[in-house]
Amino acid sequence: MMSEETKDQNEEINDSQDQAVQDTEKEVVEPTELTAEEKIAELNDKYLRLYSEFDNYRKRTSKERIELFKTAGQDIMTDLVPVLDDFERALQNMDKNVDVKTIRKGVDLVYNKFKSSLESKGLKAFKSIEQTFDPEIHEAITKIPAPNKKLVGKVVDEIEKGYKLNDKVIRYAKVVVGQ
Repeated sequence: MMSEETKDQNEEINDSQDQAVQDTEKEVVEPTELTAEEKIAELNDKYLRLYSEFDNYRKRTSKERIELFKTAGQDIMTDLVPVLDDFERALQNMDKNVDVKTIRKGVDLVYNKFKSSLESKGLKAFKSIEQTFDPEIHEAITKIPAPNKKLVGKVVDEIEKGYKLNDKVIRYAKVVVGQ
């Protein structure tokens, strides 16, 4: 049998172990509270950094957008400057040259160069005469009696050409429709 002394010692050991477990639990609880505060501080820091990063992104894209609007037409202008030079040369030669045929050839060359520059950027004129009137691409100026039955409801005459830029109508054709 166990003596009383041994029992007392065992109880003291059990009590001290229980005390050690309780102290350990207290130690575990305290760091958890600190960890929660640290997590709050960390999350707050992440939030502030993310907010600052987004604000910088917004400012940067705003500046880029303004710059894009300033230089949006740069490529088309670069293509049109040589055409402008050709027109200036043609105007200078008109004063010196009396031959109308030569002047006509020069103007035709400048016109073709100008037209090809615009077409290379996606501009295309579309045909309207003898086509069925379409309010999506045509603007009717007036209606006249159709010269023949085939032209009823179709475009008889084109006052201004219509243009598309990459399949989007940028100028409606002004037309006369047969009735």
